[in-house]
Amino acid sequence: MELKKNLVFLGMMGSGKSSIGVLISKKLKCNFVDTDNEIEKISKMRISNIFVKKGEKYFRSLEEKVVLKSIQQKNLVISLGGGAFINNNIRKEILSKHYSFWLNWKDEIIVSRIKNSKKRPIVSKLSDKEIVELIEKRSKIYSKAMFKIDCDNLTKSEIVNKIIKIYEQI
Repeated sequence: MELKKNLVFLGMMGSGKSSIGVLISKKLKCNFVDTDNEIEKISKMRISNIFVKKGEKYFRSLEEKVVLKSIQQKNLVISLGGGAFINNNIRKEILSKHYSFWLNWKDEIIVSRIKNSKKRPIVSKLSDKEIVELIEKRSKIYSKAMFKIDCDNLTKSEIVNKIIKIYEQI
């Protein structure tokens, strides 16, 4: 199926952007790109190692290049890293040329999914309260997405169906 525009998923780490993205891409018969996976392929390092060895500034610069290159392709479902949409250049490009979906969850659900995660360097040393503050700060920017999907009481299948229904009505 040829997509009208790329579908881009954004939201906090642990919100299901990759798993939902894969399911949507299969249903719509198009390719899927996880920008965090692309960063790891290019750098030949795990994101947590990039943060340790090269720092967040280096990571964000690489992330910007990878995301802007990825979204220039057509017919894609794209999953962004949790912080990518915070970047002005990425956000402007996505909002002007793509369909963006914010996968939103209650704070407690996200905290329970991501705390104590060695894979997530931004939150690995944060308290629950600090993670909630990060969620609230980022949510102000995520709210600029074209569509907000409240996922709390939905199964993966229901989330996928809701997104596809929205896409078909655009």
